[in-house]
Amino acid sequence: MPINWIAITSSADIEHIKARSAEVPCLIFKHSTTCNISAIAKYRLEDDWPATGSEIEPYYLDLLQYRDLSRYIADTFEVYHESPQVLLISGGACVYDASHLDITVDELQEALTTM
Repeated sequence: MPINWIAITSSADIEHIKARSAEVPCLIFKHSTTCNISAIAKYRLEDDWPATGSEIEPYYLDLLQYRDLSRYIADTFEVYHESPQVLLISGGACVYDASHLDITVDELQEALTTM
């Protein structure tokens, strides 16, 4: 099932995600467009995404185009910057993060059920 990514292009988008996550869990995917591992992680997310993916709002950051935002995300959500990386945001905080080939839909779904 295709993921309808919402692009992150400014720090205001991060603040919106923090606020929005009070209503619905938000996923941030930090993607390096020139990295093979990042491409694999993105493909796996998109390929395994459930048809009923509406329980989470997916956001996408192009790391190469918005390096400063990647650092801002790490600082805001108090996580170590990695690439590729997913962060699950709920109630304004990061409740789950994974990087590289540890990024899987199954793990994200498990994290959602424990919230």
